Amino acid sequence: MIHFILHDARDTVAVVVVEGVNAGDQLTGWIMDEDKTLSLPARQNIPIGHKIALRDMGVGDTAIKYGLEIGRVVSPIQAGEHAHVHNIKTQRW
Repeated sequence: MIHFILHDARDTVAVVVVEGVNAGDQLTGWIMDEDKTLSLPARQNIPIGHKIALRDMGVGDTAIKYGLEIGRVVSPIQAGEHAHVHNIKTQRW
C-alpha cells in the first residue's frame, strides 16, 4: 500500500494520500519520477492531503515538494513528522 507520494527523489516533503496515518505507523512512499518506493515511520498523526517530512530539517532550510521550493522551515522538523503551516512558511507571502 502506498501512503505518500513524491515526484522527485530530492523532495524533502511528500503528500499523504491515505486516511488514518498515525504516529508509529510504518509508511511506504512512491517516488513517481523514478518509479521506486521508500519506507518511513510516521512520528505524528498526519491527515490525508497534508505533508510528511522525508528528512530532518532545521530552521531556515528550504522545503521542497514536486521538485520545487515551497517554503522555509520556521521550526525544526524530524523525518516522519507532520509538515504544515506550523513549521513551514510559504514563500508566496
